[in-house]
Amino acid sequence: MSLSLERAKEINKNHITEESLIIHSLNVSYAMGAMAEHFGEDKEYWEAIGYLHDFDYQEYPDEHLQHTREPLLEAGVSEEDAHAILSHGFGIVNDVEPVNNLEKSLFTVDELTGIIQACARMRPKGITDLEVKSFMKKFKDKKFAAKCNREIIQKGCEMLGMEVREVAEICIEGMRPHAEEIGLLGTEG
Repeated sequence: MSLSLERAKEINKNHITEESLIIHSLNVSYAMGAMAEHFGEDKEYWEAIGYLHDFDYQEYPDEHLQHTREPLLEAGVSEEDAHAILSHGFGIVNDVEPVNNLEKSLFTVDELTGIIQACARMRPKGITDLEVKSFMKKFKDKKFAAKCNREIIQKGCEMLGMEVREVAEICIEGMRPHAEEIGLLGTEG
């Protein structure tokens, strides 16, 4: 049985309590849901994986994903789902390679949503009117949201056989309906 969003939120609630991390979990979850729709996959399942992806980050920021597999398996998460979550650390903190579209999407959108969030926060109407053209300008500016690793995003897009612009557009569309919940209504909002 695949992971449900409700179960992912239940598991995360005792581990991710900082608001910025909860928002990041939601951003990645909504972006993953949009990627699932793009690929004709199970939206809620992809959202659940996205929501749970940083399970150990708050407790072990310097040992990210080293305290994930066993606790998730103990919580009843399948080996396959734990592997999907671990794969977003490929080449960064582990060697768990993303092999399917779900894993490749998670690897890509984890960093990508950070730049989308930063873009939206600067705009009067936030993400509600953010266009991919504006995103791409900021994406090309290495000083903007400098902590978001563009090389990882590029690598992930290559794995998916997609352009950054295309993935960004899907993610923006997935996040937009949740603008209020994720704090991206903008400076006027």
